[in-house]
Amino acid sequence: MRLLLLGFGTVGQGLAELLIEKEPVLKNTYNMECRVVGIADMLKGSIYNADGIDLKAALEKAKAGDRLTDLGDAFAGDALEMVKSANAEMMIEMTYTDIKTGEPATSHIRAALEKGMHVTTSNKGPVALFLNELTALAKSRGVKFLYEGTVISGTPLLNLVRETLAASRITEMKGILNGTTNYILTRMEEGMGYDDALKKAQELGYAEAVPDADVLGWDALAKVTILANAVFGANNKPDDFPCKGITGITPDAINDAKARGKRFKLVGKVWREGDRVKGSVGPEEVDLAHPLAGIMGATNAVTIRTDTLGDVTIVGPGAGRTETGYSMLVDIIAAGGVR
Repeated sequence: MRLLLLGFGTVGQGLAELLIEKEPVLKNTYNMECRVVGIADMLKGSIYNADGIDLKAALEKAKAGDRLTDLGDAFAGDALEMVKSANAEMMIEMTYTDIKTGEPATSHIRAALEKGMHVTTSNKGPVALFLNELTALAKSRGVKFLYEGTVISGTPLLNLVRETLAASRITEMKGILNGTTNYILTRMEEGMGYDDALKKAQELGYAEAVPDADVLGWDALAKVTILANAVFGANNKPDDFPCKGITGITPDAINDAKARGKRFKLVGKVWREGDRVKGSVGPEEVDLAHPLAGIMGATNAVTIRTDTLGDVTIVGPGAGRTETGYSMLVDIIAAGGVR
C-alpha cells in the first residue's frame, strides 16, 4: 500500500516510527507492505518519490530540525497538489486542526476521496463539521474514510463501538475527553492554583501557549460532535451543543465538592432523549464511586451505556506521539490489511 503523509510533526513522526517498527507484523499478520511515497509538511518541506521514501532518513532530518528536502526528491507544490498528482492508495491527514472551518484538512480529504484513495485522519475539524458528507463521498468512490484518532487518540473508542459493541443500542456516552483539563483539575485538587496548574500543563506539553481550545472546552466539544454523528447517527455541528470550560472553577469549589464525596471533571456527553440526540460539554461534580472520578492526570475515559452490557468504561491515553500514530496505523490496517 502506497501512502501519503500530510503533516510530519509529532503524530506523523510517531506513525513513521511505528511503520518501521511494525513492518514484520504488517507483512506476516496482515499481508501488507506499506511504502510511504510522499510527505508534505508546511515547516519541514515536501518530498515525493514513487519508489518510496527512506523513513529512517526522514525521521533523522525531522529530529535534527532539518528540512526533508535535504534528502532530495523535493516536491514543489503544496499538500493539495501532492494529493491530486500522487500515485497512492491511502492518504493520512495529520495537519493542524481548525475546528471552525476544518481547513485545509477538509480539502485534502475531499481531494483524496474523489481520487479513489482511502483516507484516515487525526484531525477533528473535518470530522466534527463534515463527517456525513465525507463518509458518503467515500462510499460513492468505494473507499474507506477512517478517523479513530479524532476521539481520545489511540485508545480504541470508535472501534470498540463499531466492532466489539456491534448490535448494541447505545443510549449515552459520557467521559473525560480532554487530558489537558483533567490534568489541570487534578493538580488543583492537590492544592495548586489554576494559573500555576495551567503553566505546568504548558511546560509538560499538554497545553498550548494559547490554551483556549482545551480550557474553554472546544476540543471536547469537537469530540462530542463526532460521537453524536458517528455513533448516534446525528447530523450536528459543534455549535449545536452547549459548551463550558473549566476557567470558572475555583480551589474552594473543588474542596467543597471533595468534602461532599465528589470530584470536578470536564465531562463531554452525548445521549438520546426520545428521538433526539443531545450533547454537552461542561464541568460536573462526579461522585467518587463513579469510574470517571478515579481518572486522574492527562488520562481520558468514556463510559458507554448499552442495552446489552449496561455500562462499559474504556480508559486510556488521549494524546501522545506514539498513541495517536497508533490510531493511524490501526486505520491503515483496516483499509488494506488481509488477515
